This record gives sequence, structure tokens and C-alpha cells, in this order.
Amino acid sequence: MRNLEPALTSLANPRVKGWAKLSERKHREKEGRFKLEGVHLVSEALASGWPLECVVFEEGMEIPEELLAYADNQPSSSSAPSWIPVSPDIIAKCVETETPQPVFAVAYRKPVDREALFAEGAGPVVVLDGVQDPGNVGTIVRSAAASGASAVVLGKGTADLYNAKTLRSTMGTLFYLPVLEADLTELLPEARRYGKTLYGTSLQATKSCYEVELGRDAWLLFGNEGSGLSPKVEELVDRPIIIPMTGKAESLNVAMAATVLLFEAQRQRMAYINR
Repeated sequence: MRNLEPALTSLANPRVKGWAKLSERKHREKEGRFKLEGVHLVSEALASGWPLECVVFEEGMEIPEELLAYADNQPSSSSAPSWIPVSPDIIAKCVETETPQPVFAVAYRKPVDREALFAEGAGPVVVLDGVQDPGNVGTIVRSAAASGASAVVLGKGTADLYNAKTLRSTMGTLFYLPVLEADLTELLPEARRYGKTLYGTSLQATKSCYEVELGRDAWLLFGNEGSGLSPKVEELVDRPIIIPMTGKAESLNVAMAATVLLFEAQRQRMAYINR
């Protein structure tokens, strides 16, 4: 195996302390690093070529089968992650799940090309304004990736993408889709200047999501689970739309609503391509 380092067993080791600190958002932001817990997230990161500092696994256990090919065949370069066996105590200290899998990775944050958001004719951009639940944020990222969206933008008050719960909910799809944080009061007017149309769901809207053009150059805005879009962001919406509901429900969960609009946008886009 290339880049195999000696085993670590002490909880007092500086590297171990540094990994444990990445459970806190302030340290993740300061260092530009975050943790990936479990075989699935680590394997998705390796498969996508996402930059990793190291892969940490429990000493005395085999590297999970899903990761073996990456451990054995990774290129010999300074950018390849190191593989570090550690004691079970270190795994327990560094991961946040109650019943942890015996592997995690330390990953680097990647810069996002902001200009790519404004490409003409691209898939929709999803904008989250104060969506606080990590599960909702992760699910929306997953739906955006699955439906061919261009990007996801996280506005003020939105759950941290690199929170362990958010990462688990993305199921590794964040490695294939640009996700960035932005000040929406600055970004949304800029999107308008590039000819993007800003859509927001509203129970008072007169147009259904099936009556408007979502397939190209649409930005889909979603607000807080309880209060919706903030007043400043709501003022910037160009087209309020509603998701028709013929059954007995007052509204949809924000992640469900985002999924409905994203796949309607995909349907429209595919219809345009297949004309």
C-alpha cells in the first residue's frame, strides 16, 4: 500500500487533537478542512477525486473492501492521501456517530467558480435562505445533484454543509455538485443582471410550477422551515409559484418541495433537448 503511515495510538497526539477539533464549525472554517465519516462518504470522495489529506482506519482491522482498490492503486504523488491506522479510542474520539464505522477521512474544502453560476442555459441553481435542518440541506443537495442542477447556494442562517449530519444526508453527492456560501442580498441581484429568473414558492401564488419555465436559467429559492424566505430575499423573487396539491396537506417539507421543483425542471429540460 502506498502512503501507509505508522499507527497512532495516543489520544494526546497533536494530529488526533486536530481531527477532533474539526467537529466544530469554527475550526472547519479556520482550517478549510472537514471530516467524512464512514465507508460510503469516504469511497465517494475517493471515486470523485476530491482532495483528501488522509484516510484513517482502525488498527488491527482490514481496510474496508470498498476502499482497498483506492489504497492499493492510488498514484504516488504529494496530493495523494496518506492512510493511517489508529486505535479504536481515536476513532471514537474523532467521529460523531454513536456507533461509528471504523474509518473516516479528513478532506479539504474546494473553491467554487462563482462565475459558473451565471452560465447561459445551465440547469437550475438552488438557493437556500435560512434552511436550518441539516437533514433538509443534505437532502436538497442530493436531489439537486440527481436532477442535474448547476449548483446549490447556502445563504445566511442555513445549516453548515460540513456538519456531520448534513454530510451524511448528501450521501456523497456534494462531491459532484458545486455548493457555496454567499450573501444572498448581493448574489441574487447579480443573478438577475445575468438574466436569471428568481422563483420562490408561495401559497398565494397564482402560477403553478407546471406553468412556468424552470428548465433553463431558473434560480429556485427556498426559505426557513418555519418562516419561509426572509423579507429581504422575498422582495427579490421575480415569480412566485405554487406546487398544486389535490390532497389534504397544508404544505410540503422544504426538502420535498425542492425535490418536486428540481425534477419538474429536469423534465422540462429533457423535453427541450428531445424536441
